[in-house]
Amino acid sequence: MKLPKLNLNPILLIGLALLIGACAGKTMVESDLNIDGAPDWVNKGTQFLNDKSGRLFHGVGEAPVVGSNSLQKSTADNRARTEVARIFSSYMDAVSNDYTAAASSGGSGMSEQAVSQQIKAVTKVNLAGAKIIARWKDKKTNIIYSLAELDLEQVKTTVNTTDNMNNDVKRYISVNGANIFDKMQKENK
Repeated sequence: MKLPKLNLNPILLIGLALLIGACAGKTMVESDLNIDGAPDWVNKGTQFLNDKSGRLFHGVGEAPVVGSNSLQKSTADNRARTEVARIFSSYMDAVSNDYTAAASSGGSGMSEQAVSQQIKAVTKVNLAGAKIIARWKDKKTNIIYSLAELDLEQVKTTVNTTDNMNNDVKRYISVNGANIFDKMQKENK
């Protein structure tokens, strides 16, 4: 049986392949990329950052050329936010574990599951506050890089204003959140 010959536009096929590749590509930009001319945040990648601006969760995402400049930017932005979500989630897991250990040693505490559920609910609210603060396009490859940021102070404010969180957990995050952040930053260097 002879199959009919399809007349497909090669540019359309390449664009489709790049789009599929962008959707299936990795989210995280590895650190120490050493891209000449790139801003430091591109080369350093996703990280916990403690500087004069505060304690910040930085996520870096990238997107190859996908045919549409706005789609490419959106893809890089979404990947950067995903990176913030990944490191923020590990931070909140550490907060949950530390709180549970401290509460159980004091004899008055909530169950680990209850703490975990409250922290997951607050995590979703906080991640909505992650904002894109920078973009950079590599002129050689046309890859766009985006930098998303979430500030620990914003996280504390959100935690303090949420109604569905135990006051002891709120207090624990307010008092110990910065120390846990600093510990995680040192561990991830």
